[in-house]
Amino acid sequence: MSPELENAYHQYRTTSIATARPEKLLIMLYDGLVLDLKQARQALEQKDPAGAHGWLVKGQNIITELMGTLKMEYEISPDLYRLYDYLRRRLITANIRKEQEIIDEVLNMVEELRAAWVTVARQAPAGG
Repeated sequence: MSPELENAYHQYRTTSIATARPEKLLIMLYDGLVLDLKQARQALEQKDPAGAHGWLVKGQNIITELMGTLKMEYEISPDLYRLYDYLRRRLITANIRKEQEIIDEVLNMVEELRAAWVTVARQAPAGG
């Protein structure tokens, strides 16, 4: 990618994030997490444990971000926090053991959560 194209993409992405509604930002985090987990799985398939480590750490960081953005005044938030903590711990275990099965377990759960949030986002009123 040319430097000009890369710069334009970076500016577009920065603007997209800065102007996105909260539910869209949440889905973007999930999209990144899904991608990271798929990349980690692929790295393990290619016998690249260092690459898998990098992608799993990125995934753990996204889950930590999801945990930090929860508004605990909502009834569901403590349960989501515990679920995110479980997912994060499973990724740590997957990283230590380099086990694709654990990545697949987390990936399946994350994809289900993402689908649920997409449904919620569609029902959210525009502009708020």
